[in-house]
Amino acid sequence: MLPTRTQRDTIAAIATAIVPQQGSVGIVRVSGSEALSIARTLFHAPGKQVWESHRLLYGYIRHPQTGTLIDEALLAIMQAPRSYTREDVVEFHCHGGMMAVQQVLQLCLAQQARLAQPGEFTLRAFLNGRLDLTQAESIADLVGAKSAAAAEFALAGLQGKLATPIRQLRGQCLDLLAEIEARVDFEEDLPPLDEGEIAAAIDRLVAEIAQIEGTAERGELLRTGLKVAIVGRPNVGKSSLLNAWSRSDRAIVTDLPGTTRDVVESQLVVGGIPVQVLDTAGIRATDDRVERIGVERSRQAAQGADLVLLTVDAQAGWTAEDEEIYQQVCDRSLILVINKIDLMASEKPDFQKEKVDRIVYTAAAKNIGIDALETAILETVNAGHLQAANLDFAINQRQAAALTRAKTSLQQVQQTIADALPFDFWTIDLRDAIRALGEITGEEVTESVLDRIFSRFCIGK
Repeated sequence: MLPTRTQRDTIAAIATAIVPQQGSVGIVRVSGSEALSIARTLFHAPGKQVWESHRLLYGYIRHPQTGTLIDEALLAIMQAPRSYTREDVVEFHCHGGMMAVQQVLQLCLAQQARLAQPGEFTLRAFLNGRLDLTQAESIADLVGAKSAAAAEFALAGLQGKLATPIRQLRGQCLDLLAEIEARVDFEEDLPPLDEGEIAAAIDRLVAEIAQIEGTAERGELLRTGLKVAIVGRPNVGKSSLLNAWSRSDRAIVTDLPGTTRDVVESQLVVGGIPVQVLDTAGIRATDDRVERIGVERSRQAAQGADLVLLTVDAQAGWTAEDEEIYQQVCDRSLILVINKIDLMASEKPDFQKEKVDRIVYTAAAKNIGIDALETAILETVNAGHLQAANLDFAINQRQAAALTRAKTSLQQVQQTIADALPFDFWTIDLRDAIRALGEITGEEVTESVLDRIFSRFCIGK
């Protein structure tokens, strides 16, 4: 359970990745009322350096009891409210690796600081009003971004580009609620409510929410990436395709069928979308026990993929084995890759299949057709995911669920108006919509929701 507003003790954590024998700098972050006191106890700044906010001091970290030198370091001081958490914050910038930062952290904990829980620094920033909930979630997205596009969308959220329209929607709902409730309490003193105008306003709200909802699939795609499986019978050039695409020799390529015995993975970025490419073992009937396991894993990879690249040999044409594999994967998003076209003496073969999204011609061994393959993948993804909205941010699953509740509540208000029910009934669902929108930015949020969000952060953030 994450701490509540009343638990404002001093916390400390390592704020950088710890890699043995690597990393030039390691940072220990401390936030809370005792942060400066801890820094003065542990850090010794030679000369006449001034201890004031937003200064970087040079000096030494020593054990407070024994005086043992722990590290030569820098100390960053950020006093409230001009800090990430809006509390007093200090950061010990130590030498990287493992030992120095671990020793400094232990000294901070010995000085009555508490080890921070995952996301607790950002939680304090939210509780202290420095960030709203969409900005806090954007920080986690930025840290975990797998592509430049994902980082760009995270930065847009951090700058408030999602929070602003959500607050505007909520404000409009509050204005409508005030108008309706005024008629409930002071109907005789006010002019009649323009029900048509209220209904039109709610129609506009529903449409705006639907547009923002349309970014959910794009957001999920940018955060988690696209899983693509290369499948086909043995020796059609699947491994050559992976190597040409990833510009590496991830997979072993020979003229012998069945060389690939297991699923080989490669991480790529296509059009800003992270792509996990799975080169699978050739699918065929076999008595080889090891190869049979590989074939079964290939089938599982194909069924778990977002997109399947069914690769066939242009020279051999469409075989019975190709047809059998096609029947196994045609329920997925499917691109047909006709490989080895450089070995064709005549024009390109035409394999038209009913359930194929795109057809691409390649000569993977000569790096031909890779750009066309990436274009086909993006076109397939765009057709299914990315055309629902044209906004420069993308919502996550939690935000999408809250938006759906808000839209449903507003649609219920529309039905209430159509049924000519009393004004009191209008306000019930309108309040539900306001609560749902408030959950997105954190204006109305429970401790359990905060616990779920911030527990996914790393400890030092």
